[in-house]
Order: sequence, then structure tokens, then C-alpha cells
Amino acid sequence: MEHAMPDAAPNLAPTPLTEQPIAAEAAPVSSRILLAAVLLGCLIVPTGVSGTGVALPAIAADTGAGAATLQWVVNAFNLAFACSTLLAGSLADIFGRKRLFMTGASTFLVAAVLSASTTDIVVLDIARALAGIGAAAIFSCGGALLATNFEGKSQVRAFAFMGTAAGLGLGLGPTISGLLVDRLGWQTIFVFNAVGIAVVLVLVAIAKSAPETLRHGASIDTPGSATFVGGLLLLIFAIVQGGAWGWTAPGTLALLAAGVVLLAVFVAVERRREHPMFDFSVLRDRRMVGLIMVPVTASFGFVTLLTYLPTYMSTAWGDSVGTAGLKMLVMTIPIVIAPVLAGWIAQRGVAPRHILACSLLFFVVGPAWLLVIGPEASFLSVVVPMILIGAGFGLGVGLVDGEALRLVSPEKSGMAAGLVNTARLGSEAIAVAIYGALLTTFTASKIADSVHRAAGPDADPHEIADQVSTGKITEAAAQAPAADRADFAHTLVTGYDAALHTMLWVLVAVGAVLTVLVVSLLRPSPRTR
Repeated sequence: MEHAMPDAAPNLAPTPLTEQPIAAEAAPVSSRILLAAVLLGCLIVPTGVSGTGVALPAIAADTGAGAATLQWVVNAFNLAFACSTLLAGSLADIFGRKRLFMTGASTFLVAAVLSASTTDIVVLDIARALAGIGAAAIFSCGGALLATNFEGKSQVRAFAFMGTAAGLGLGLGPTISGLLVDRLGWQTIFVFNAVGIAVVLVLVAIAKSAPETLRHGASIDTPGSATFVGGLLLLIFAIVQGGAWGWTAPGTLALLAAGVVLLAVFVAVERRREHPMFDFSVLRDRRMVGLIMVPVTASFGFVTLLTYLPTYMSTAWGDSVGTAGLKMLVMTIPIVIAPVLAGWIAQRGVAPRHILACSLLFFVVGPAWLLVIGPEASFLSVVVPMILIGAGFGLGVGLVDGEALRLVSPEKSGMAAGLVNTARLGSEAIAVAIYGALLTTFTASKIADSVHRAAGPDADPHEIADQVSTGKITEAAAQAPAADRADFAHTLVTGYDAALHTMLWVLVAVGAVLTVLVVSLLRPSPRTR
């Protein structure tokens, strides 16, 4: 059996990253109720991530919102979620995971009610930010509750179910939201969230959880919390807005610099505090570093394509939004099945690090195989690579959370859960922003000459490329004379397709580098083999 490596923190115990089979433990009825509450919370929250975007046109029609304020219905939630996750986990270790979970769920409930009852876009944006804060506590504390209330095989199953619930919410969010918006109006999305979270609160209230080990003597780390949240907020905000403002614009550069400075101050502050918000000693174990790199890899290999592949289907294949959404189920359904499969394999003695290595390999093979895509390619030709990419995300989504929490002592479980989810959410925002910016840049470089010939020397290739990469092919083609628009549209699609293929090669390279890095970090120490 492998033991903690010499460079690990002193309180680390042997973990299922080893070859040792995981012992079976029965979960009492109260723990099952708690599990049901956590799973329902992890199902509801991702629908707010993936499903709200479907409602934006209806929200704009009812509120009269412009593009800038409308986009913050999504961005406010994502930013608040990413920036609050580590803080929520740290507070849970001080005040109690169940208490913070219920506080987060209550916050999410209030935000959902407020979102459903307002027609003011500014109020809606504020409510969505409030929902993101509540969601951060639900995810961070939910994972910590599973880690402290389940053991052995029961714990592996619990985290597998958690991954399945999150995958189900993420994958079916657009479908559920679309049906609600079409039939009952956009407000019903938030009514659905409110009802679901209300059930979560009832279940948590009646469930008896195991006694909690807290960080005694610790208090709220105000300087650390302020510098971390502020730094991450500025950094992600700059990356999200960089595509619109320009990456070299003074505003973008100023925000990036301020964010980096604040995060540097955060590190300096935390190293000097007796009870820091984040204990950097957990990163002394290279396995923890490897584990938090798994969701980072998934952000590049899965989330980027989940975001931009439907637009390609609409632009290059002429699919409607609904048809593209249905085709994307090929990539999202595996994230519902794969977490349970990963748990089942782990229970039969396969080391989780081998399962994670397999999931990462899919982020190399899947995008490489997806290179067969093209305007003339059939959908069937990309089904297998899409399945592989979805399976890669699903195999790791629950497993990595459980393994990371096993590497720390119980009193730090909230902080560890917050760390994993911060890496996951922060990297998703960054990966999507980088992918979008590069896709537009590559498209612009490939269509520049054609744009000047068809639309005139004053036409901006980057502006037209931005229209093409966001699905506005008709608007982009309209800048050419009427007689030339069909040929110009074909040229734009060809350039866009070439840019997508360049981006797929980028994803393959990023996936390969990160896979080698993670496998190296998770490998057993030579002295413990």
C-alpha cells in the first residue's frame, strides 16, 4: 500500500489514489437523506449555469435590456460563483459545513424568488450574483458533507452520484429551461430553482449529520478573503471582457494588473496568518496539485466545445438552435453516466489515478478525432469523438472531488472542496474566454483578404469574424454587395471552419501537456511502490 509521500502535509492519510481496494461501508438512513439533499442541490445549481442563457432573448423582450446588462444575467452568476467558492469552503470549516450549506441554500432560494418576481434587469443581475454566492456554498459544503458523513465504498458511490447529479443539471439545463421558457415564461426557470432548493432545505433540516471537526481557534480571515475575492474578481472580469474591449485596451490591462497584484498580496498575507482562509500547506502534496489540474484540463477539453460547438453546427451545417442542442446531447449524456461508471470501477480495485488518466486521455483523443468535422461532414462522423469528450468530463467530475478531500484532514474538508471548485469554475471562465478570443483571431486572419475584396478596404475583418464565430453569419455576409453575398458567406464559413480546426489542434496540444503533467503529479512515489 502507498503511504503519504515525504513532501506531503503531516496529517495526510493513505488514499484511494493507491492500488488498495476501497472498503465497503453501509450508510445509515439519515446519511441517505443528507445525500439526497446534496444531490438535489448539485442538480439544481448547474441548471442556472447552462440553462439561463436560453432565456436571454425572452428576458430581453420583457425587460427591454441591452446587450451589456443582459449578458450579466449569466456573467454575474458565474463570477460570484467562482469568486466565492474558496471563501465559502473556508468559512464552513470554521462555522460548520451543514450550517453553511443551509445558509447557501437559503441565499440561493431568496435569489431565485427575487429573480422570478422582478422585471428590472439591474435587480435581476444583482439577484443572479446573489445566487452565485449561494451556489458556491452549496457546492463547497455539499462535497465536504459527503466526505465527512460517508466512508469507504459508500463515499465513492456518494461522490459518483454527486458527479452524475452535476452532470445531469449541466447537460439538461438548456433543455429544461427551453421547455419552461417556451411554455410558461422565463420566470419559471427561477421558480423551478426556488422549489427545488426549498426541498433541499427541508431534507437537510431533518437529516442528522455526523459530528463535525472544525478549525478551532480560527476566525474569519478578512484580509485574505478581501484580497482573494477582489483579485480573482478583477482577473476573471478582465478575461471575460477582454474580447469585447480588446486584450491590449487600457481597461483590460489595468484590471489584469490589479487582479494579479491583489492575488500576490493574498499569498503574502496568507503565509503570515496563524489561521489563514487558505492553508497553502495542502499544496505541498503534489497529488493535490495534480487533482486540481484535472478540472482545469476538462475546462479546455470539454467546456470550450460545449460552449462553441453548437454555434459551429448552426453556422457550418445550418442547424437550428434546437437541432444543435439535440445533437449536443451526444456529448452531454455521457457526463451523466460516466461518474457512476468511474465509481463502479474504483470499487473494484482500480486505482482512481488510472481512471483519471483515462479521462484526461479522452481530452486528447476526442478533439483530435473531431478534426474530421467540416461543412460537408455528416453528424455521424463526429458522434464517437463527442462521446469520448463527454465521457472524459464525466469520469473525473465526481471522482476528483472525493480524492482531493481524502488528502486533507476533516477540519480542512470545506477548504479543499472550495479549492477544487474554484479551480474548476475559474478555469472554465478563463478557458472559454481564451478559446473565443483565439477563434475570432484565427477566423479574422483567414478571411481578411476576402473581406477587403468583398466588403471594401475599410471593412474590419475582426468585427466580421466576431459575427461569424457567434453565429451571425447572415449579418456578416450582408456587408458584401447583394450579388456576392452567397459566395461571401461560403468564404466566411470556410475560414471559420479552418479556424475551428486550428483551435482543435490547440486543444489537443493543451490536453496532451496537461495530461502528462497530471499523470506525473499523481504517480506513486518510488519509495512507496
